[in-house]
Amino acid sequence: MTEAGTNSGAYAPGQHPDLPPPKGSAGAAGWMRGNLFSSPFNTAVTILAAILLYELITSIAGWFVLDAVIDAGSKADCRQAGSGACWAVIKIRINQFTFGFYPADERWRPILAFVLMFAALAPLLFDKTPFRRQMIWFAIAYPFIAGWLIYGGFGLVIVDTQSYGGFMLTLIIGITGIAASLPIGILLALGRQSRLFSIRIICVSLIEFLRGVPLITLLFVASTMLNYFMPPGTSFNLLVRVLIMVTIFASAYIAEVVRGGLQAIPRGQYEAADAMGFTYWKTTRLITLPQALKISIPGIVNTFIALYKDTTLVVIIGLLDPLGIGRAVLADAKWNGLSTETYLFVALFFFFSCFAMSRYSLYLEKRLHTGH
Repeated sequence: MTEAGTNSGAYAPGQHPDLPPPKGSAGAAGWMRGNLFSSPFNTAVTILAAILLYELITSIAGWFVLDAVIDAGSKADCRQAGSGACWAVIKIRINQFTFGFYPADERWRPILAFVLMFAALAPLLFDKTPFRRQMIWFAIAYPFIAGWLIYGGFGLVIVDTQSYGGFMLTLIIGITGIAASLPIGILLALGRQSRLFSIRIICVSLIEFLRGVPLITLLFVASTMLNYFMPPGTSFNLLVRVLIMVTIFASAYIAEVVRGGLQAIPRGQYEAADAMGFTYWKTTRLITLPQALKISIPGIVNTFIALYKDTTLVVIIGLLDPLGIGRAVLADAKWNGLSTETYLFVALFFFFSCFAMSRYSLYLEKRLHTGH
């Protein structure tokens, strides 16, 4: 490099440092210029969309929060106090929405059961849970603990299942169906691919029958016809019948999702396992099933979300889920006509529950991603 070049700040070829981008072409300003204001037409559309969005947000915020009424004794009191949403109906009936008609002095039991549920799920959902091995044993015992707390017996007052309702009933049916349908669905998927004709034809028949019949039909069968197949003088709890039908219905869809994952595994992996002398169950446990489940995560979670939302169908057979509680609330003359607030509250509960499952699905996909 010459002395003149050195004095003028010049650099040798290939040694010039990276210069910052021009002002206005990077960061938020650059993104807005390139995507929102890149032409007169885009500028006009952006301004119009901003005005409409502002009007929409302010009107929703005014109705939802700013002008909403929380304390009132009836719909008429709400309309006198403000022009927004009447959340007083939710405030007054929140216990009914949450527990149904569960006895007030026993509500600590389902609350404790659902608090313990998070402790039981932690070692199953997250690898870095403290004392994970010990907590897995607690997760195995949790269904029996939760059943004892919610239903009663062995020192606790027995609460009839007809008293269950609201979000508590939705969580009971949804979580039980999700937890039980996954292993059953995996077994059905393996059975459908079995080399034994008898096992394969049983699994295929069961899957195709359950997929071809609406869930509401199975619920009607559970509520009316199932007792006809029981020995005389015996009765089968309605909630237990619903849990069984919901579980086997979802397991058929889980089976097809898992079967799709099994079929996506290259045939060479099966042949390599055979060459190494692996048994069928060892090959399934160590090689094929883990990969199939990883591939099937989006479909499995999608089935879980559909199952969770289908729990609202139990209102048809007399169980009061949140929608059933909402109908009962709206039947009260004092709150008649507040269907928007009532059903929006229920919709938000389902949205946030399903959104949490969806986000965990994305987290699990990212954590298990291996590039193939």
